[in-house]
Amino acid sequence: MTTLPSPHPVTQAGAPARQPPRRRVPLWARAGWLVALLVALPVLAVLASAAAPLLGGGDNQVWHHIARTNLLPYLGNSLQLGALVAVMAAGTGVVCAWLVTACRFPGRKSLEVALLLPVAMPAYVCGYLYTWLLDGAGPVQTAIRDATGLRWGEYWFPEIRSLPGAALMLAAVLYPYVYLLCRAAFLQQSTCLIEASRTLGLSLPRTFLRVALPLARPALAAGTGLVLMETLADFGTVDYFAVRTFTTGIYEAWFGMGDRGAASQLAACLMGVVALLLLAEHASRGGRRYHPTTTRQPPLRPVALHGVKAWAATAFCTLPVLVGFAIPAGGLLWLMVEQGDALAPHRYLPFARNSLLLAGTTALIGVALAALLGWGLRLYPSRLSRIANRVAGLGYAVPGSVIAVGTLVPFGLADNALDGWMRAQFGVSTGLLLSGTMVALVFAYVVRFLAVGQSAVESGLARLKPSLFQAARTLGCGPGEAIRRVEAPLARGALLTAAVLVFVDTMKELPATLIVRPFDLDTLAVRVHNLASDERLAEASTAALLIVAVGLVPVLVLVKAMHRKD
Repeated sequence: MTTLPSPHPVTQAGAPARQPPRRRVPLWARAGWLVALLVALPVLAVLASAAAPLLGGGDNQVWHHIARTNLLPYLGNSLQLGALVAVMAAGTGVVCAWLVTACRFPGRKSLEVALLLPVAMPAYVCGYLYTWLLDGAGPVQTAIRDATGLRWGEYWFPEIRSLPGAALMLAAVLYPYVYLLCRAAFLQQSTCLIEASRTLGLSLPRTFLRVALPLARPALAAGTGLVLMETLADFGTVDYFAVRTFTTGIYEAWFGMGDRGAASQLAACLMGVVALLLLAEHASRGGRRYHPTTTRQPPLRPVALHGVKAWAATAFCTLPVLVGFAIPAGGLLWLMVEQGDALAPHRYLPFARNSLLLAGTTALIGVALAALLGWGLRLYPSRLSRIANRVAGLGYAVPGSVIAVGTLVPFGLADNALDGWMRAQFGVSTGLLLSGTMVALVFAYVVRFLAVGQSAVESGLARLKPSLFQAARTLGCGPGEAIRRVEAPLARGALLTAAVLVFVDTMKELPATLIVRPFDLDTLAVRVHNLASDERLAEASTAALLIVAVGLVPVLVLVKAMHRKD
């Protein structure tokens, strides 16, 4: 006789088993989905603009021309540039972070701070300065010709305006992303594991490769992902160095050929490349976890290096500081002293005030939204949450000008709809309430740099033990209270790192500022662009140095917080 299966699971006593209650998703976690949708609006506007010519059956002549002639060179140059910058930035950042965390050598305390300084240096300013130094008519080659008596072309000198030159400029100012996240990861790693590996006979380099580096993989992946997205979305440096990438193709199609659809299609291709890279890295983790398995966290005792090893560590950590900060800052300072901007110092106060206000507001909003999305995905994982988080972070891979236009489209539609309704109902015109205001500009910044906050927050949350949250819930804390009292203090370093990165990136952002800003609002980045575009680099040095100086303030705050964790 065939026994039909029971529609309800049955216990040993024969009574139907009680189904486990479905976990209710709180309102704040659901709000994260809405936030992700709002932040993704400009990206979705770009995708819709890319699909419109295809769905409308247009001829797409510009796109077909680009696909036949330039698409493969764009893809090849973008991948080569991204690979070079990722290797240089990731290698420099993670090794320097390990050296200053696990070793003692001459200058270590000073280099802990100095290694963060290049993050405040805009890549396009660094490119301008090195081109002025190393070009054929620059001081370096002029000195070589004066010393040797050779003429230009009779000696070999590396060409700075090339793809490797652009990669070096970008890696020199982007490696602090990897350094910041990996240093925080090394500080939070279980000291017991490090000491156990040393006890079992592993040398310090092998301990780094076999224990510390695998545990820091989320931080390394997050930092490298930020470097890749910033590299692929960079325009100022690659355009000045004549490297044709997806970004330069987007600008040429949009502003040169006047075809927004073709530019949007190129931007969609760029976002697709970045999404594939991030998904490949996430899938390669294979569900592994990287939080410590013990709550014992004695302070890490750095190993003293001696002789050649000590000075080699000092030289390795000093070189990126020289290339990414000291030489560019020194050159800008010399240019400013020789022929700086003629504007009186008090004329720069409005520029600096606007830059600080915009960057500070964006940092606060960006970190709050990144924390909301990060904790929502951590505590209530679902396919919808994962998709929302990834879509919300794609804005970092899109050039600032494309994000700006993608921001103006929905804001303009909202303004026009409100104005039409007010005219119909009350005969009053509201004008443009959102477009061309600081609200629209901050929104564009948040869309552009939310991925920076997400990467820092997610890498910090990945190092927290889930049992801590579960223990707090067992003791009667609600989800919000458990986050506020238990996990948020432990993730303070990651939140501060996210705020610093968003702040500094906003200070340096140029294309979105130029397009979305109100007519009466100028920032330090706009001042640098206006002067440098006229080949007045000496005058632009004053505003560029102010950007660096203002960006150093949150970096020093972060350094102080890291020392407290030591």
